[in-house]
Amino acid sequence: MNLSCKPLHTYDVSYIIGALPEVESAKLRYTQHRPAIQLRAQHQNHSFSVCGPPSSSIANHLSGDVPNDVVAKMIILKSMLQCIDNSGAALVECVLVIGKKKAARIGDRIVVVVQKHKGAADNLMTTGAARVRRGDIRHAVIVRTKYRSQRDDGSVIRFDDNACVLVNKTGEPVGTRINGVVGKELGRKKWSKILSMAPRSL
Repeated sequence: MNLSCKPLHTYDVSYIIGALPEVESAKLRYTQHRPAIQLRAQHQNHSFSVCGPPSSSIANHLSGDVPNDVVAKMIILKSMLQCIDNSGAALVECVLVIGKKKAARIGDRIVVVVQKHKGAADNLMTTGAARVRRGDIRHAVIVRTKYRSQRDDGSVIRFDDNACVLVNKTGEPVGTRINGVVGKELGRKKWSKILSMAPRSL
């Protein structure tokens, strides 16, 4: 894939190094000509790069002939999510699904860019608002998805939106409060602290 065109945005993503210990440095680059994300990294004396597929081909990359409305519900590269904690972030964009997964589900960890920060009025009501700013690169845990999830008992659940909460490198929540319902799968995936912070789980 040719990514030699002028970048539209460039972000420092040194924050993801905690999730990828073998990587010493990295950069995410959005290109205007092709909507792809490029991860450049340096490991000891060897440099390498990884490119995400163009958004138009993500559906084919996932599972072949998947309807566009289904893909829109999945949390993949460039998916937008609501941040429902009081860290100060309101809307984030997924730039990396951690682990060998094509799409993230409830309880999965991702890397996000903060696209929208809570306003000044909201900041007065959130104790963690000063911790996160627009453009920050952060880790997040998925707590709700539009895509339906089938449980071990045979029941199926899906939510009205895709939502997450921010966590630090060690997996501790950045915020001190969660506003909204979260999925019970968090407990099974060892995110019991996030589950206990939520007012309700389904």
